[in-house]
Amino acid sequence: MAKSKINNLIQLQEKLKELSDPKQAKILQRFFKTGKGEYGEGDVFLGVKVPIQRKIVSGFRDLSQKDIERLLNSNIHEYRMTALLILVSQYEKANEREKKIIFDFYLKNSKKINNWDLVDISASKIVGDHLMKKPRTVLYKFVRSRNLWQRRIAIISTFTFIRNNDFDDTLRISKMLLSDKHDLIHKAVGWMLREVGKRDQKIEEEFLKEHYSEMPRVMLRYAIEKFNEKKRKFYLKK
Repeated sequence: MAKSKINNLIQLQEKLKELSDPKQAKILQRFFKTGKGEYGEGDVFLGVKVPIQRKIVSGFRDLSQKDIERLLNSNIHEYRMTALLILVSQYEKANEREKKIIFDFYLKNSKKINNWDLVDISASKIVGDHLMKKPRTVLYKFVRSRNLWQRRIAIISTFTFIRNNDFDDTLRISKMLLSDKHDLIHKAVGWMLREVGKRDQKIEEEFLKEHYSEMPRVMLRYAIEKFNEKKRKFYLKK
């Protein structure tokens, strides 16, 4: 059995390498800021697009957590992305006990979920879902983290709450991140505020009227993207 699982991992890695596209890889290396000192420094791309990875996942849904962790430890972006797609798939089919194990595993490996797309395809589906009816203390621990990706996990996880018309934690965490220095946090907060506004614009505007003058410009632009032109101009005059 152990040998079979190892072969399964090797087959997945070989499959991704077979599908690699050097031209696409170069584009992604630039797009995801992999240069020295940039947020994605050290990330290596094969050039396999996400829809193709999603198709591959169906054949590897029984991959062990040990093998998923091996993939998450890789500097190859598609290995980490595919690992997370598998993990999300496992979580969606799991019982409550298994979901708790996957949730704990995700938190343990959160610093390896180290690019914005990796966070965005997984955080709300695992962390957000698991915390829907549970204490959300870990989000407030993460929002205070020096690690960029844990802070992004904290705010993106609230997307599940938003979808269930539960906005309190999104607004509290957004307030805590108003002074964050990173534009990937500005964009994430603005996006979540916009999602709140899609469901209840009055609640979003109550938050904006109190905080729009101190919000980073990118955050504000994302938050008001769905407003009419008159309202957008009002909030942008600061």
